Amino acid sequence: MGRPTTPVSEVRVTGPLAPYAADLRSALHDAGYSPLTAVTQLRLMAHLSRWLAEGHLSVAELTGERVDAYLRARRADHTQLCSRRALRPLLEVLAASGALQADPPAEPASPTDVVLASFGRHLRSERGLDASTAGAYVARAKRFLAGLAPERDIGTLGARDVTAAVLAESATRSVGATQYLVAALRAFLRFCSLEGLVDADLSAAALPVTGRRTSSLPRGISPADARALLRSCDRRRATGRRDHAVLLVLLRLGLRASEVTAIALEDIDWRAGEIVVHGKGRRVDRLPLPAEVGEAIAGYLRRGRPGTTRREVFLSAIAPVAPMSRTGISCIVRRACRRAGVAPVGAHRLRHTLACAMVGSGVSLPEIGGVLRHRDLASTAIYARVDLDALRRLARPWPGADR
Repeated sequence: MGRPTTPVSEVRVTGPLAPYAADLRSALHDAGYSPLTAVTQLRLMAHLSRWLAEGHLSVAELTGERVDAYLRARRADHTQLCSRRALRPLLEVLAASGALQADPPAEPASPTDVVLASFGRHLRSERGLDASTAGAYVARAKRFLAGLAPERDIGTLGARDVTAAVLAESATRSVGATQYLVAALRAFLRFCSLEGLVDADLSAAALPVTGRRTSSLPRGISPADARALLRSCDRRRATGRRDHAVLLVLLRLGLRASEVTAIALEDIDWRAGEIVVHGKGRRVDRLPLPAEVGEAIAGYLRRGRPGTTRREVFLSAIAPVAPMSRTGISCIVRRACRRAGVAPVGAHRLRHTLACAMVGSGVSLPEIGGVLRHRDLASTAIYARVDLDALRRLARPWPGADR
């Protein structure tokens, strides 16, 4: 009896795209696509290749406009796989092989766009901000510049412009939103000064903003709720082993969601029982790896993590296989809350849980700051308010209260 053929091998691609069929098969396998989905993608590739052949077009002539033309033609007699999203795996393979021509250069950006792009690169490369924070700062700087007169030169900025922008923000937005604008403006104005775009550093003109906001105590979850979250993970399944490991990393190490996503295979020293954490501002720390956490990660790596060349530890369970995002980590926590019947919380609440537990055990603030990897003890000082019994002993009687 001959060797059985797989559904993938039954798809025959002819025409200009035929030389790239093996590359697409390999890419789909590495990305964790199922054999059935791989068949669908290869059939789409074969259909596009026939369309190119009928039009006497080469792969190099598959420009963005021709991709749109192909999709319009496909919609005439197909109801599925008629979008650019469906073509993404194939187009990525063609781009990686160098078969596609680069798109024509975009229209020259405005001077403001050039400055904002340079500001974003400065935030990421010089300040060490992550992409999301840098993007938020750039967006607020763009809004600030858009509020100026059209075609206003940045070199003519003055303290009055900065003050007016902060006042306008405070009149329509919350205290927190205004404080964020102030932080972004200060960073942008310091950048403009460094680049020589303005004559003087105007960052001091973005005055601090205060307001009467409710200052709540840092809150974690109870030990019972933490145990319920862990028990809610079905470790008989790959996603359950992954979610269990993620929850333990958050609860036992107090990592931020972005730090969990950044953990790579080489960051775990199994012999030394340590893990390297890539934190905010490009800070790198080596932390002890608790046995419970190490066992959970090892279980996921052996019997849950998709087979891939990716180096990140925690990966998506649905193709295409990719590193977990910060949002994905928070979704793991919220889904566990629903399964456990616990009030929904985000990933950062589990970081507070570790800190509050240490306060309750009498751990000093400097030691807590070391575990949480705070640069400034002032960031840790908020947890001093958690120990209400100690605070009551420090309180002085109110004058005349005993009368």
